[in-house]
Amino acid sequence: MSDRSANVLENYEIEVLRTWKGRGAVLCETGQGILILKEYAGYKEKVAFQDALLHMIQEKGFSQVETIIRNKDQELLTQDLDGTMYILKTYTDGRECNVRDMEECRKAVETLASLHRASRIEKPVSGFGMSHPVCQEFHKHNKELRRVKKYLKDRSQKTDFEIALFSTYDYFLNLALQVTEEMEQVESQQEELFVCHGDYQHHNIMVSGEKMHIINFEKCLYDSPVRDLYLFMRKLLEKSGWCKETGTGLILAYEKNRPMEKEEYRQLYYRLAYPEKFWKIVNFYYNSGKAWIPDKYMEKLLRVTEQEKSKQVFLESFKIRYGLS
Repeated sequence: MSDRSANVLENYEIEVLRTWKGRGAVLCETGQGILILKEYAGYKEKVAFQDALLHMIQEKGFSQVETIIRNKDQELLTQDLDGTMYILKTYTDGRECNVRDMEECRKAVETLASLHRASRIEKPVSGFGMSHPVCQEFHKHNKELRRVKKYLKDRSQKTDFEIALFSTYDYFLNLALQVTEEMEQVESQQEELFVCHGDYQHHNIMVSGEKMHIINFEKCLYDSPVRDLYLFMRKLLEKSGWCKETGTGLILAYEKNRPMEKEEYRQLYYRLAYPEKFWKIVNFYYNSGKAWIPDKYMEKLLRVTEQEKSKQVFLESFKIRYGLS
């Protein structure tokens, strides 16, 4: 154990038997089972919000989530000698959800629906963690897309990546603006209130035996359950080339544990329709050193472009299936 880890763990009422390094963390075998110690870079108010959410979920019967361990002073965070903040949580020994196993992915979506049933609340426990309407997020992305287009246009000497990016720019920018405009016309307030995980992807879904456990709630926030479902679905749809059966199977699996309202289908449609992957590529390009762009980003750009036709076919079938046209 490093001196830093030992110093932090001394602040807890636990007997540490051994420690070892994990991915960006220290794992500890203790009398209370295996715990995980990680640096925490967020706000103190956010970890209190996270702790309240985890307790609420467990009280409602959803036990497959982590628990934050309080220190001797009953604080959720412990400060190191150099001022770094740490969080200690229970640890699930298992493996990440396999995105190539559709049966497992459908089970992950069923688990998500059960989480959302437990995370439904009557009123916010605090103003912290409130999300912005999705249209507001889209407007922010659109502003950046416009700014980067001007930057690209003004560059006299373009790299191969910049030439490829610029050649597709008008299509995806116009699509982003169109989706945002259409969604603004139909967007309505979510009547029910939920707390979402905020980063529901395979890295945060641990398979242990017959159960799936959800970890890393640091990005939890109040929002529509569609936020979590969309994030998980989009990545799988991209991997499958926007296969209709993949999308339908995931939605049906979710609805086994929590039926969706028509308004939620509409939200899901517009989230999927927005060219977020293109925006992510643009965002990475603009905020990185532009002298050299990794080859994988050219590959990502080509994949987004090549998949666009199949994505539009998927979206059209989605509209028809759920009566959105």
